[in-house]
Amino acid sequence: MAWRMLAALVLAVSAALPARAADTVKIGAVVSVTGPASYLGEPEKNTLLYLQDQLNEKGGIGGQKVEVIVYDDESDVNKAVLAAEKLLKRDQVAAVVGPSVSGNTLALMPKMAEAKVPLVSMAAAEKIVNPVNPWIFKTPQSDRLAVAKLLADAKAKGFKKLAIITVSDGFGQAGREVLKEMIPAAGMELVADEIFGPKDTDMTAQLTKIAGAAPQAVICWGTGPAPAQVARGRAQLGQKTPLYMSHGVASPKFVELAGEAAEGLVLPASWIIVADQMPEGPFKALLSAYIQGYTKRFGTAPSAFGGYGYDALTLLAEAARISGNATPQGLRDGLEKVKGLQSATGVFNFSEKDHNGLDESSFAMVRIEGGKFVLVK
Repeated sequence: MAWRMLAALVLAVSAALPARAADTVKIGAVVSVTGPASYLGEPEKNTLLYLQDQLNEKGGIGGQKVEVIVYDDESDVNKAVLAAEKLLKRDQVAAVVGPSVSGNTLALMPKMAEAKVPLVSMAAAEKIVNPVNPWIFKTPQSDRLAVAKLLADAKAKGFKKLAIITVSDGFGQAGREVLKEMIPAAGMELVADEIFGPKDTDMTAQLTKIAGAAPQAVICWGTGPAPAQVARGRAQLGQKTPLYMSHGVASPKFVELAGEAAEGLVLPASWIIVADQMPEGPFKALLSAYIQGYTKRFGTAPSAFGGYGYDALTLLAEAARISGNATPQGLRDGLEKVKGLQSATGVFNFSEKDHNGLDESSFAMVRIEGGKFVLVK
């Protein structure tokens, strides 16, 4: 396994590409800086700008300055599509990073493929990369990996009857499809299947129906503020059935929104949120350097979602090194050849058949205790 640190990567990229100091490599970004998904998009935007400066301090890409052009889609699918059109037609970017959420990503994928400009999404839905589209990649762990990690924990605890409650957006319904497939495949019974809207604030009806089905554990699949309302509603109803959350809430912002109702919840999450609890090694060193640099600049630590932005720009830099150029075609071709690249989320191994490139080792199981994420041993 090749463990690469950012500084070494940047130097390697600079050495591999012909210097064109007068040129700029333009990378577009469509992120949800405002709106319901802002706690995903804000750390992503911050990370992209932070890493842009890190790259440029070390010579950019092949002597070319890296410019990240960020548009806020305001968590709105139509604005995400408009932002992508601006990046492609007006800014003429070499690649696009984002969007932050699955529904927005799925909406603009056809435009990216038609324009033949690579998209590195920071959204999690498996259908973003399955089936494989030659121009579409993504950095977050897939729904399938997250569900597998979660069900392994549930099975180890002897749970056989599960209920699910999922948000009605792209991320939630993609997760719902995988959960409905994998729960029976794991030898468990799905006893309740409820859905809530991303802007809903009262899930009493759904939670009451779930309680009536007598599950041994409940899985909530969503991102944004709504899953925090599920946790709060469960607490207000006095329900004690164990509640799992998805990796879509792996952020201190979720804990803040859920308050005391977050206590004891378990979820699969990127290692960055428990970096201080990891064993010493190159992965911890990479995460520690990123956390320290980000915190110094922005006054707060990055979340797992910021890590997805770190991955996206790091992958594009590596793709340029591999292909020898930072054109859209060169970046696309280079991405498919990335092997053993250690980044913030895990080790990426792309291929013609795999445009996500992660395995279950990119996840830790964590529990929320005292308002903090704690590694489950």
